[in-house]
Amino acid sequence: MTSWRFEVNGERVEVEAPGMHRLLDVLREDLALTGTKEGCGEGECGACTVLIDGAPVDSCLVPVCQVEGAAIATVEGLASPSPEGPVLDALQQAFLDAGGAQCGICTPGMLMAARSYLDAGGEADEAAIREAYHALMMKLHPDHGGSTWLAARLNEARDVLLKSRR
Repeated sequence: MTSWRFEVNGERVEVEAPGMHRLLDVLREDLALTGTKEGCGEGECGACTVLIDGAPVDSCLVPVCQVEGAAIATVEGLASPSPEGPVLDALQQAFLDAGGAQCGICTPGMLMAARSYLDAGGEADEAAIREAYHALMMKLHPDHGGSTWLAARLNEARDVLLKSRR
């Protein structure tokens, strides 16, 4: 086994694992960050999406040897600490307010992909979201309206973020 050093949600970590051990398993089993979920295990569904150096990736496809020195963000890192407990990120709050948890398996992946999309300046309109996140749209419960529903959540989060920067 080899030691791998990287950052997770702003904290430096070191884990002992075989180099080809999946990042998903390292996060869940070695670091007890169970917010990231396994859906298909084949990189098709996006449920295991995390950000590596700001880019969304399917953690089920990434061997831990590829993240040496990288900065990884998981759904646990979206909330901000406070004396009263974690304060949800604007995007998390928009999902919560709209009942966007569904079964909970794909929600963390959707949140991380959407966070990356907003941080990169992505347009919060239905057509752009449908194009960028077709795989995630397929996972949204039909009652939520797919890309229309996600566009509304992104717009809500963007509004909160813009207000907080004023």
